[in-house]
Amino acid sequence: MALTRDFKHTVVERVERDPAFAQALLDEAATLFLNGEPETARLILRDLVNATIGFEQLGALTEKPSKSLHRMLSSTGNPSMDNLAAIFRAMRECLNVQLEAHSIAT
Repeated sequence: MALTRDFKHTVVERVERDPAFAQALLDEAATLFLNGEPETARLILRDLVNATIGFEQLGALTEKPSKSLHRMLSSTGNPSMDNLAAIFRAMRECLNVQLEAHSIAT
């Protein structure tokens, strides 16, 4: 029998011991949104929220109901730009990081 671990549990443990990993997840979510992969970006954000502040605290920080935030960050969610901005702002503050967009010449 193969040894396996729940992915979400693994993310929580890694975030708890490695703040840089949490920052990298937030950066990856932002990059995915900007590169046209919103479904994956929402799922990464959802895992990051679960591993850090949780949806109740996110709701308090964004002044949005936690159930609405759960739906927004589901694979079929469709958050508005205002809601996404509020979520990213809350996560940036929680993780104490800044995000900057850079273009890369192709």
